[in-house]
Amino acid sequence: MALNLNAGQTANGRRRLGTSMSEINVTPLVDVMLVLLIIFMVTAPMMQSGLGINLPQAETESAPAEEGLTLTITADGYIHLGESVININLLERRLQEYFFNKTKKIVYLRADRNLSYGQLIQVLDIIKKSGIEVVGLVTEPLEKAAAKKRTE
Repeated sequence: MALNLNAGQTANGRRRLGTSMSEINVTPLVDVMLVLLIIFMVTAPMMQSGLGINLPQAETESAPAEEGLTLTITADGYIHLGESVININLLERRLQEYFFNKTKKIVYLRADRNLSYGQLIQVLDIIKKSGIEVVGLVTEPLEKAAAKKRTE
């Protein structure tokens, strides 16, 4: 890096008193940050991937409430407790641990429509053995199912 000593002199030899740019221009920074914010706002809903299950259809909608635990059983028999896959042999213990010292024991069961009836009854039996008082079965309303078939 070189130092130029004649940078501040004009043609007649006098030094020019100039102002150097000592302020940072934040406009490009704000522009970039706004673009990144918009990108994250658009892509964040796409990043939330749910389990691909086909819920059974019913005329009445039964969606889980805020309180309670949602248990999902896929068509291939995997049991999902929240984000993790649970072995059916450990399900009773995990449910007992989850509902320990809780007053309301509610489980919402989301089971794929192609799941065999025997597997569903086996999971329901484990849920009842673990001391759960209320089991809700989550279904898909008919209007939503018809709209989904039209878009496919």
